[in-house]
Formats: sequence, C-alpha cells, structure tokens
Amino acid sequence: MSRDVQLDHVTMRFGDFTAVSDVSLDIRAGEFFSFLGPSGCGKTTILRMISGFMEPSAGAIRIGGADMAGIGPNKRPTALIFQNLALFPMMTVAENIAFGLEMRGVDRSARRKKAMELLDLIALPESADKRIDQLSGGQKQRVAIARALAVEPQVMLLDEPLSALDLKLRQHMRTELRAIQRRTGLTFIYITHDQGEALTMSDRVGVMSRGRIDQVGPSHAIYDAPATPFVATFVGENNVFAGTLTDAAGGIGHVETAAGPLRASLPEALPKGAPVLVFVRPERMRLGPGPDGLNTVTRPVSHVDFEGNFVNVALDSGGGAHGRAMLVQLPNDGRVPAFEPGSAATVSFDPGQARILPAGELAKE
Repeated sequence: MSRDVQLDHVTMRFGDFTAVSDVSLDIRAGEFFSFLGPSGCGKTTILRMISGFMEPSAGAIRIGGADMAGIGPNKRPTALIFQNLALFPMMTVAENIAFGLEMRGVDRSARRKKAMELLDLIALPESADKRIDQLSGGQKQRVAIARALAVEPQVMLLDEPLSALDLKLRQHMRTELRAIQRRTGLTFIYITHDQGEALTMSDRVGVMSRGRIDQVGPSHAIYDAPATPFVATFVGENNVFAGTLTDAAGGIGHVETAAGPLRASLPEALPKGAPVLVFVRPERMRLGPGPDGLNTVTRPVSHVDFEGNFVNVALDSGGGAHGRAMLVQLPNDGRVPAFEPGSAATVSFDPGQARILPAGELAKE
C-alpha cells in the first residue's frame, strides 16, 4: 500500500541560510516523483525532512493525510536508501535484507521467508547466503532496495542511489528501479542531479533551484516546455539568444537579437520592449537557411564532436547571449558535411521549435 506525500509551505533554515524556501507540493500515492537540481539546491534537505531526520523550520509535511510533526524516522511509513547503501559486510545478503524485521522482533523463519520473497522480486534468488563483498555494484543496489522493502514502507525515499555506479550500470539500474516501483506500486521519491535519470524514470519531475521549485511536470513537459530560463538550461542543452520583444501575434513573438531578428513561440503575454531570451534545442536546429532567411544564423565552426549516432557541431558564440557557444546536433545519417574549424556554417530553426521566456537566471552546471 502506498501513500501520498504533501509538503505545505515547507521551509528549512540553518541559521541565516535558508536551504528550502516555502515549498508546497502534492506527490500522489504510487507515483515515481523525482527532485532534480544542482548540488546545494535543497533537494536532499527535502528528503531528510520527509524521512524525519530533520524537522522543518516552518510548514507541514503530511503522509497519507497524517501530520508528521514530531514523529521520528522509525515511526514514519517511509524507508530511506542512502548514497552509500550502508549494507553490513559481516552479514549475508539474506541477513541484510531481514535486518529491519529482526529489529522489529520478527522470528527467524518469517524473516528468512520474507528475504527469499524479496530476493525473487529483485532477481537474485540464488544470492541469499552470499557475502556482500561477493556482489557487483548493481546487485548491492538491489539488495539495499530489498532491505528497505522488507519493512513494508508506504513511501520509498532514494537519495542519489546510483551516483557511484558507472554509466552502463546506471542505465541498467534505472530500468530495474522503475520495474520494481511498478511491481510494488509504492510511492517513490527520488533525489538526483542527473537529468537523464529523472527524465527516464519519473512520472513527474520537480526542478529545484536555490531552495525553491521552479517547475513540476511530466518529463516531456519539463524538456519541451520549460517554464523558466533556469529549467531551460539545466535540463538538457539549449541555445540561448538574448534580445528584446518587438511584436507578438498568434502565439509567436518577434525578438530583436545580436544574431538578427528571430521568431519563436511565446507561451505567455509579455509587453513590447521586454527583455527576453529565446531558447532552441540543438536537435531542433537544421543546416541551411530558413524560408526567406527566417531564423537563420551564420557563424564560424568552433569544433565538431562525434558521438556515434549523433554529430555535435559547436559554433562560436558570436558575442551572443552570455558567451555561450551555439550547439547543433545532427543525426549521423551519412549526410553530415565534413566541417572544418573556422569555416562558416549556416543554421536555422522553425519558430514553433523555439521558446521565448522573460530574461532570468541561467543554470551554471
């Protein structure tokens, strides 16, 4: 059984420093929800408040409608998996899984039975009597999950549990974690600074910056329709053009920039003359000029990165927004020209594939 989690104007202060500022959020029962953000944005502090290891300075946390004020970690319907997993090296795999049950006074045979059920769930049925040091990194991750599941929590809290794994194993474990969450139906609250993890696994993502939530939504909305410049530049790559809004009609804004006049989708009404930023994803750009020269930029090639299925062409910033180079991502379909550094490249984009937002802070990571 899973439960919902509600944060109601939650704030956490450490002296004069505010780590989490007035966060309100409803996480649905059975949802895989991820907090995504750079180091120091407050996401781990939120997790520790939900788990009971910290009490908020202001606001309320409710799990299944019950106020958690004054209720310690061992009394909450939650289980927390730390980055370092904290498995016991002197115990077998089965003993590690059953440890929480032993602390609750469950008899040996019942503990063993539960451990074996969970080993089947995590696809390690032959590993019950192995030592922890006999397991691979991914297997240890699964054992830590099974140990948390053994005490039958209604909310699973995961603090960057894949950060120590290599890339291939992280990608594999994303699939494993999502599959386990779907099989159990538990509420998963996941902390990460890795956008790939958040976008791949989550039903919804909350992007955090400086102790606040900038945007909450499903992965496709976070990526395709960022609400702030921070989200636009933290989640995936984005080319940025600074300029002034000169006109708007039919949901399309006209922006005067150092790269020339550009047109892009305008999700909210803004006054003429407003300072704005135009964002366009590298994969939404194409080689060659646009119709009638619309949204067309020509710049020298800085360098080319070959990634196998994609070729990333970096163009000089040309004195553009915040000194960022322009990036164009092209599919490796055999038609990508052999660019030489310093040669000129002309690129363009459709207005509907770009987004105008009010000028604001960009992500630094």
